[in-house]
Amino acid sequence: MKKRKNIADIRIFHCPTMVGGNPQGLSAAEKSLGLKSESVSLSRSYLGYKADRIVFRSGENIVFCEFRRWIEIFRVLCLADIIHFNFGETLAPSQYFSDNAKYDAFKIWIYNNLYARWFEFIDLKIARILGKVVTVTYQGDDARQGDFCEKNYPIHFCREVDGSYYSKKSDANKRRKIDVFAKYAHFIYTVNPDLLNVLPERAKFIPYASVSLEDWDIVKKNGHNQKEIHIVHAPSHRDVKGTKYIIQAFERLKREGYEFRYTLVEGMSNQDAKKIYETADLLVDQLLAGYYGGLAVELMALGKPVICYMRESDLHFMPEDMRKDMPIINATPDTIYDVLKDYLTTHKSDLDNIGMRGRAYVEKWHDPLKIAQTMYDDALSVMKRGYGV
Repeated sequence: MKKRKNIADIRIFHCPTMVGGNPQGLSAAEKSLGLKSESVSLSRSYLGYKADRIVFRSGENIVFCEFRRWIEIFRVLCLADIIHFNFGETLAPSQYFSDNAKYDAFKIWIYNNLYARWFEFIDLKIARILGKVVTVTYQGDDARQGDFCEKNYPIHFCREVDGSYYSKKSDANKRRKIDVFAKYAHFIYTVNPDLLNVLPERAKFIPYASVSLEDWDIVKKNGHNQKEIHIVHAPSHRDVKGTKYIIQAFERLKREGYEFRYTLVEGMSNQDAKKIYETADLLVDQLLAGYYGGLAVELMALGKPVICYMRESDLHFMPEDMRKDMPIINATPDTIYDVLKDYLTTHKSDLDNIGMRGRAYVEKWHDPLKIAQTMYDDALSVMKRGYGV
């Protein structure tokens, strides 16, 4: 048995991204629970999520960036007891494959074959040798594969994006990386139910933990019956979110004389976008992916109703009670016009109630404190076996 570790001294690290703000939300929740936690991101996001440490400096030469990377790997391996990797990556250099013509194929080949392939996942492997508890959380296209989606999903954005978004190379690379984590990670989590179709059988669904219930408090409404409805859509990628179908529905309704206004939120920091979200009466999240995103959790936390395509065939991966509580208004590219029309007219008075149900749903299922405690308990179960804490 290894040397006994005092629970109060356990140090937790989240790295290497800030995708969706989920790693930072978990780290903040762990701190609120009295744990020693730190979020580390290799680079910044235009959305403005706050990490404890940003490794790369904007505009810095790649040689200096890589030097900083290795310093950070050494630091985390020395200090951490629990390492939560996210977005299917570690801090180590990672091979990259793309058919996108805007990337220099020769430079990618050099980076992959003369550098990344020799050190990929080295921090993950050393962490296990050193007795660290290691987990990974998958968050979407880090695991999602174009060939599987095209074969199994009649509605999916794989048919909307260009040919470089998914490719045989990128699909194979994702499967290879998943296999590595399957070998070395103590726990594998995903925030998207559909990913459990392509992850190891022992992978676990876990809800988004990106939204602070204190920072995203419910916004009081005065009722929708006597005012113009404000609908918001905030695509991070228009083809992925089905934006063209949403705009087509908006414009058709406008031409037919229905009274509402809509706002497209793009390229803004999360805090600036929040000011717009607070004025919204309804969010259209996405129509192709099959599950709601972190944005929907933010709007539900504010008490706003959400329209989103929910793929029934994947929802069995969620807890049954969570499925029953879910207040999402379902819509597809074929039905979005009718759904919007319905909630601008016949069911307009239902929007407040759906929004309140959304807030209750987030409090019950997306509370970062509860999710962080669950993941900590998982990690602690491993440490108890190894350290005798």
